Amino acid sequence: MIRIPNLKLRINEAANHHAEKQALHNLILSKLKINRNELITFRIFKKSIDARKKDAILYVYTVDATIKNEPAILKKAVKAGITPTPDLSYKKVNPGKESLVHRPVIIGMGPAGLFAGLMLSRNGYAPIILERGDDVDVRTDKIETFWKTGRLDPESNVQFGEGGAGTFSDGKLTTLINDTRCRSILETFINAGAPEEILYLSKPHIGTDLLRETVKTIRKQIIENGGDVRFRAKVTDFIIQDHQLTGLIINDTEKLDCTTALLGIGHSARDTFETLYHRGITLTPKPFSIGVRIEHPQQLINRSQYGSAATTEGLGAADYKLSYHSPKGRSAYTFCMCPGGYVVAAASEENKVVTNGMSKHQRNGENANAALLVGVQPEDFESDHPLAGVAFQRKWEGLAFTLGGGNYHAPAQLVGDFLADKPSKQWGSVKPTYTPGLTFAQLKDCLPDYVVTTIKEALLHFNNKINGFTMADSIMTGVETRSSSPVRINRDDDNVSNVLGLYPMGEGAGYAGGIMSSAVDGVKTAEKIIMKYAPFSASDQSALLDA
Repeated sequence: MIRIPNLKLRINEAANHHAEKQALHNLILSKLKINRNELITFRIFKKSIDARKKDAILYVYTVDATIKNEPAILKKAVKAGITPTPDLSYKKVNPGKESLVHRPVIIGMGPAGLFAGLMLSRNGYAPIILERGDDVDVRTDKIETFWKTGRLDPESNVQFGEGGAGTFSDGKLTTLINDTRCRSILETFINAGAPEEILYLSKPHIGTDLLRETVKTIRKQIIENGGDVRFRAKVTDFIIQDHQLTGLIINDTEKLDCTTALLGIGHSARDTFETLYHRGITLTPKPFSIGVRIEHPQQLINRSQYGSAATTEGLGAADYKLSYHSPKGRSAYTFCMCPGGYVVAAASEENKVVTNGMSKHQRNGENANAALLVGVQPEDFESDHPLAGVAFQRKWEGLAFTLGGGNYHAPAQLVGDFLADKPSKQWGSVKPTYTPGLTFAQLKDCLPDYVVTTIKEALLHFNNKINGFTMADSIMTGVETRSSSPVRINRDDDNVSNVLGLYPMGEGAGYAGGIMSSAVDGVKTAEKIIMKYAPFSASDQSALLDA
């Protein structure tokens, strides 16, 4: 196959799948200067939107095509950037020879745990997955109850439960890492029910509604391949002898013999961080970000990004990604932007308020929202303790809880009033989406002064990029503190912590950020297990699974 970049179609030329395919077919013939019978087949590798000219928005494609006499075509077309299609297939690692004393245990069932479990189960290692929260269906019911009533389950919420925090988000599958495992992970999602377009869209997303179904399917695949999944199974202690992990305590009472544990606990497992610290596992504080969620009418974002084409059928809800560097040294940026989405209550501890964003696959809500964050460094924390970042988060989440009324209502302020430094008194044209509810308050009372100052500067700067970003009626809701983990669980080149047998991985351990990079880190950590240990024999697996 050959790879052909920079094929462009007008929006109306790609109005449906058939029209898009036919238009691309003709473009390939024209670009390669070949006859129709010389093009055997093709597939889209990448599809993105070029909206730099609002009166001429284009889809831009890279395609992989099978052509008759490809060597001759490549020789003629090299100046056009046409190349052989690279091999992006997943390369399996060879299993090691050392015997596993016990089944490997995966702690946490977010993206890292989910894909580590799938990788190990497919290769004959019969992993046990321990998830402190509920399966995704029970979890969904508990989250919806919390959003309606303010009744929080600290073990099963937006942060904890099957699929991890990403299950109740926009389901973004974008990543800055360049790793061939990414394509394999996308293919796994597709085989589990995700739309095929995630394989080629430049900004793929699944959406919370579809993601909830795909994680269930992957769980079933893990079990079918010999793995075991246990919900409401919280690891409350680690048994360590001579710097070697020998067991786990589950729910304070059950002991599980374990010499190999993959630690994918997520960025909000503060109690587990504390246990790890007290058991001598090396932790270091790391930078993260805090701020607010900002909501605008989705139509405003569409008009700013797409101009007169904003209402074009099939173009979808527009997104944005913005950053600002203050002369005073701080930086602000938008994060986890949710087109047509909702601001959600994402607390995982009692008497704390945390916000996040979520979208369904269709992204058809009335509002757009994004985190508007300012970076914080360990030197901003009030001590040099490894868990000082956790204490920092708790401080501002606690203030937001009190400011919101002490019932999980969140403090909110209109953008115009925030910039004018005055309390808001009534909603304008933008209807808030956060539940259980909002309380008007001044956000400066639940954020550090330097965060407030930097956000004000950033709002004015962003208004130059997105016309209407400082729309007075837009809503800011506080606080967002879980942009990434506040700690790093140190590990060596084999992904092992200072305690042998304990493998920190994913976002909670400080080695990923988002669904894709967490999933990749889970796969890479599973590969470390595979390369060191031999799979169980058929008789071993039968005995283990019967035990």
